[in-house]
Amino acid sequence: MTVDVPARIAPADELGQVHFVGIGGAALSGIARVMTMRGIRVSGSDQSDSSMLQSLRTLGIRCWVGHDPAHVEGADTVVVSTAVRDDNPEVLRARELGLRLWPRSAAVQSVLSGHRAVVVTGTHGKTTTTSMLTTALLATDADPSYAIGSTLTASGLNAAAGSGDVFVVEGDESDGAILTYSPAGAVITNVDVDHLDHFGTAAAYAEVFYSFLGRIQPAGFVVCCVDDAGAALVADRALQRGLVTIRVGFADGTDLQAVRCTYAGETSQFDVRRGDETLGRVTLRVPGQHYIIDALAALAAGLELGYAFDELARGLAAFRGSGRRMEFKGEAAGVRVFDSYAHHPVEIAADLAAARVVAGAGRLVACFQPHLFSRTKAFAVQMGAALGAADEVVVMDVYGSREDPDPSVNGVKVADAVPLAAGHVAFVGDWSQTSAEVAGRAHTGDLVITLGAGDVTEIGPAVIALLEQRTRCSW
Repeated sequence: MTVDVPARIAPADELGQVHFVGIGGAALSGIARVMTMRGIRVSGSDQSDSSMLQSLRTLGIRCWVGHDPAHVEGADTVVVSTAVRDDNPEVLRARELGLRLWPRSAAVQSVLSGHRAVVVTGTHGKTTTTSMLTTALLATDADPSYAIGSTLTASGLNAAAGSGDVFVVEGDESDGAILTYSPAGAVITNVDVDHLDHFGTAAAYAEVFYSFLGRIQPAGFVVCCVDDAGAALVADRALQRGLVTIRVGFADGTDLQAVRCTYAGETSQFDVRRGDETLGRVTLRVPGQHYIIDALAALAAGLELGYAFDELARGLAAFRGSGRRMEFKGEAAGVRVFDSYAHHPVEIAADLAAARVVAGAGRLVACFQPHLFSRTKAFAVQMGAALGAADEVVVMDVYGSREDPDPSVNGVKVADAVPLAAGHVAFVGDWSQTSAEVAGRAHTGDLVITLGAGDVTEIGPAVIALLEQRTRCSW
């Protein structure tokens, strides 16, 4: 659903009682949590019950399952998820009552008001980078507020209202929402090609990041991961605008550089160099080169906010990941199972490279669920090519999410593009049969990774259960 951004976005404490339509989603649940912690009366509804709704109820938030016009009675402001349909009865009733009707982005900006906000955005890595910056700042005296598109493994929360003046928020560029925010600082992880269903062309998609620079406050800053060509172009535009621009990466000539990188199992280490000075060494408990770049960007933002390197590095060392970002799900029959949100070819390639290091001498078994018909139509061949880094691949059918089905697009197109020998790739169109297919391909010493932004996340636990059953039967 498209809801217009208001000409004036009032601070959250002026909104009265707030009702969220689609409160169980990653973004709206976080905003609802922050508002409730600030003493604002909040309610919400979603299509189905979930652990997220149960968590919100523990805060005293009334969460309904199902949508009903009566749910908005008594509300002053109604915030609507982008996934909600135009004919939603609660939205229709809110319009009838003349209530303040806002999109998600306006609600985010309302809670950012009065804070030194840092918006982390980019095509890939924004959830992890937001999580890393939050965890790093929690090791200082900042006591930040935060809102992330996933849960921090350490806390089990996706958002909180701190007592400090810093607010770290993950900025969603997929529908241009970041153009609603007015932060003190920003992090641009990278600029790839995605969300063509909304933007139409790669140039239009890149333009949203250039426009976002104009939303950063005049005395603000932007951190750009310039090993990525798209983010490097954003850095050039930022410098032209006169913004404080911190370029980070592996390459010489960056303002903050990662050097002497080492990888061992699930641990990565690197030194941080600023000019001729080495600030110190950082240890991460997550694997992969791309996580070093995320950590370097988070570190740069923390330093620009005025916090000490040693404290920030200590916080990064305490980072244990966030939900669905190379998340360890368990082990059975000598097989380790991880879950990843990767759904774009670049993300698939990066997480499989990291998983390969963790797997060591074992084989890598990947289960991938394409996300969105439009994305699969655009990138099926590239998705398949990226999956070729695994030893065994199981491809599921497309998870349509907010999109209507496209009969011309399915997971077979991805499976056919995987460059592995016959027998090492399988397309499984029946969701219920997927876990058995994956478990049947996994041997002792292997690493299984589930990939995708849909309900593929439920396959991992089912695989573990099957492997445990196999172990019991072997006795």
